[in-house]
Amino acid sequence: MANHKSALKRARQNINRRMRNRSAKTRVKNIIKDVRLSVKDKSREAVMAELNKAKSIIYKTAQKGIIHKRTASRKISRLSKMVNASLQS
Repeated sequence: MANHKSALKRARQNINRRMRNRSAKTRVKNIIKDVRLSVKDKSREAVMAELNKAKSIIYKTAQKGIIHKRTASRKISRLSKMVNASLQS
C-alpha cells in the first residue's frame, strides 16, 4: 500500500476511475445484449431504434477512452451486420 500523501490520493483516484470504467463497459455489454435479443423478437423500427441507441453508447464510451476506438467500430460493425442480415430475411 502507498505511504506518501500523493500516492494515497492516486490510489483513491485509480479506484474511482476503475469503478467508472467498469460501469461503462457493463453498460456497453448490456446494450449489445439488448440489440441481439431484440433482433429475434421485435419489429424493424424497434430493432433500428435499439441499434442507434447502442451506437451512441458505444461511441461515447470510446470517446471517453474507456474502450479503444477500433474496438468500438468493430462492435458497431458486427451489430449492424447482424441487424441487416436479420432484416433481409
